[in-house]
Amino acid sequence: MITVFIPTAFRKFSGEREQVEVEGGSSLRQIIERLEAECPGLKEQLVLDGGIHPGLAIFVNDEQTSQGLIEQIPDDATVRILPAMGGGTATAPSGGL
Repeated sequence: MITVFIPTAFRKFSGEREQVEVEGGSSLRQIIERLEAECPGLKEQLVLDGGIHPGLAIFVNDEQTSQGLIEQIPDDATVRILPAMGGGTATAPSGGL
């Protein structure tokens, strides 16, 4: 079994579960298909134009995926879905405190 950790923003698709277990597969694409069967609507949040949504990072056993949906996923792997962080500023604000 593969354990997939679901970020808070997507837990409405997983019935508010923090993690979901799915049968193993050979690729991240297959894992996402199995995850979609368990959590309808989640695939649309993860995949855009045939690839991993650009606002996400996916880690398999604590290593960021480098091959996208064709990444090979070992049995008993842990998959973490992390939304990209945003915000902040490129320069410090002017003025004092």
